[in-house]
Amino acid sequence: MFFQSNIRFLRERKELSQELTAGGLGVKRSTLNNYENGYAQPKLEMLPFFSKFYKVSIDSLINIDLSRLSDTQLREMEEGHDTYIKGTKLRVLATTVDNNNRENIELVPLKAKAGYTAGYNDPEFISGLPTFQLPFLSADRKYRTFQIDGDSMLPIPDKSYITCEFLSNWNDVKDGHAYIILTLDEGIVFKVIYNQIRTKKKLLLRSLNHAYDPYEVPVADVKEIWKFVYYTSPQMPEPVMEKDELLGSVNKLQQEMKHLIGKVDGMLIRSLGK
Repeated sequence: MFFQSNIRFLRERKELSQELTAGGLGVKRSTLNNYENGYAQPKLEMLPFFSKFYKVSIDSLINIDLSRLSDTQLREMEEGHDTYIKGTKLRVLATTVDNNNRENIELVPLKAKAGYTAGYNDPEFISGLPTFQLPFLSADRKYRTFQIDGDSMLPIPDKSYITCEFLSNWNDVKDGHAYIILTLDEGIVFKVIYNQIRTKKKLLLRSLNHAYDPYEVPVADVKEIWKFVYYTSPQMPEPVMEKDELLGSVNKLQQEMKHLIGKVDGMLIRSLGK
């Protein structure tokens, strides 16, 4: 049982004194101190107060060593994504931290895409991915970088690196925004998504490249969704034409069109003359 260590860990995580915590729970500070140090055990009717105060289920308080979870996993539980509270199977995000206990940004290169489809929830696989830090990203959110391939999201080039924020509540998917989505059938795909969860229990996926048709994915097939933050690419962007250059190109096209129309008119006149 982890109740004793968990209630101390959660209090210190929230940077609360024993006195303030005891007041919130409706007990004396000395009573809380006895609970935290194992000198006494709370009565059963006291457990719901701890659960409500820390926003963690009674079962999790007792059966899970919360100190071993990452900050992202703890935030998921505190936001209501607790397997015992929901009564459903919860996919716990596998993640890694650096020596200072900061969330890493794991990199999923092209050569690891197939492995990620099978090992996305395997801590051992995730721990084997390259990791890095970006100081300008929020320390309170979880990020991961995926390398994409193909031309379906042009003008974002092939082989670009897409850095995304982990999305735990899929109802928060916003229409017309770009996401990395993981399904076991298709693996990792980068698409613009339209949220049809409430109406059809599906997501509509579109490409930026209109040569590709949109298609729907049942939300039951989805394993992870990551919200697009930014991308980097080894390719230089196409140069932007200056105004004079652009006007020159338009004039050239107009001249070529006039020449083509003249040839067609000439052919029609000769045809009618016959």
